[in-house]
Amino acid sequence: MRRHRIVGRLGLAAAIIAAAATSCSTSGSAAEANGACDTPGISTDQVKLGLVFSSTGTGSEALASARSGFDARIGLANANGGVHGREVTYVWRDDESTGAVNEQATVDLVHQESVFGLVMVTSSNGQSPETLQKEGVPVVGLAQPDYGKYSNWFTDLYDPSPATVARYMLARGGTKLAIVTTGSSDYVMGFAHKYGAEFQQVGLPTVEVIPFEASTDSPSRIAKRIAASGADALIGFTTLDDFAQISAAVTAADVSLKVSVSLSGYDRSTLSRLGQQLVGVSFPVYFHPFEGGGEAIDRYHQAMSQYAPETAQPEQQFAVYAYIYADMFLRGLELAGECPTREGFISALRAVKDFDASGLIEPVDLSTNQTTPLRCNAFVQIDPTGAAFQVVQPRLCVDGTT
Repeated sequence: MRRHRIVGRLGLAAAIIAAAATSCSTSGSAAEANGACDTPGISTDQVKLGLVFSSTGTGSEALASARSGFDARIGLANANGGVHGREVTYVWRDDESTGAVNEQATVDLVHQESVFGLVMVTSSNGQSPETLQKEGVPVVGLAQPDYGKYSNWFTDLYDPSPATVARYMLARGGTKLAIVTTGSSDYVMGFAHKYGAEFQQVGLPTVEVIPFEASTDSPSRIAKRIAASGADALIGFTTLDDFAQISAAVTAADVSLKVSVSLSGYDRSTLSRLGQQLVGVSFPVYFHPFEGGGEAIDRYHQAMSQYAPETAQPEQQFAVYAYIYADMFLRGLELAGECPTREGFISALRAVKDFDASGLIEPVDLSTNQTTPLRCNAFVQIDPTGAAFQVVQPRLCVDGTT
């Protein structure tokens, strides 16, 4: 879904050339121009980036795969000459899944390592977004829905549209929805009710919202409540382990569901760990599913094999996300010209209207996606054996089109 690299660049050419002229000599060879640049992380023959991810700490099991995806995309770029003749290098930090460590890591990378910008694959950002915004440091990475307020922060997905999930459930025969949540915090319940309200607008009413506490609740009790509600559709705003317990209990109780969706969990490690408990469960996917194959997926596999060979299982969600973020950062560097500045990078990348990560995702307009929910995505389902995902919907959009 990300192949359109040429369209849209010509409109930026004049601005890029003008920006480069203010800080670099435009005469002589490319090497001479590169050598005249005075930007953090930019030398004559290298671009230095920073990578922050959660290699250790709570929830790091999934996020730790990010470095391999980043390595694969950067390795592929360097094998093809780097960016404007410069090799792309990076320094990485583990934020240990905590905000305070993340803050220190970003300060260290920006001020001690003098990186040009950051790729961040973590949910533990602390106050880093505010600090990096004030300092004008470009960032590409995982984002919360409200990160759109940071002009320096880029991602392909701030917020997916709940309507797409509702359309999928309706298409699978769902008519009445039960929502299960991990715990009952204000944040979780607010999130569940937000989705429920948007589902209602599309024609899928919510009949029950059921909090689940794994330490005190019985999954079989939750299954009985789902059955008593009359729901024929189920969605989980839960941890994957909680949803697996509930799904197994629903199956054991022979509750008649037309469709069951978990918002997270599309990862090959899910199959070996929880596949049997999650048979029949569907998952939204925000890149082309591995099982669908195609040129972009083949290219990803080849890059992982060649530049991250230590990765035994390349089909990991956060490895793909990091690959996408690296691709996005490289796109920004290409557009920022031979003598990039942080400000020029941010302006050029924000103007891209067709970013598709070399075909891995649906084209995204980076000039508007900060405030526009993602409209289309794929859906996969765990097959009857519990050992594989199968693509159910390669593409589904908020208006029901495919």
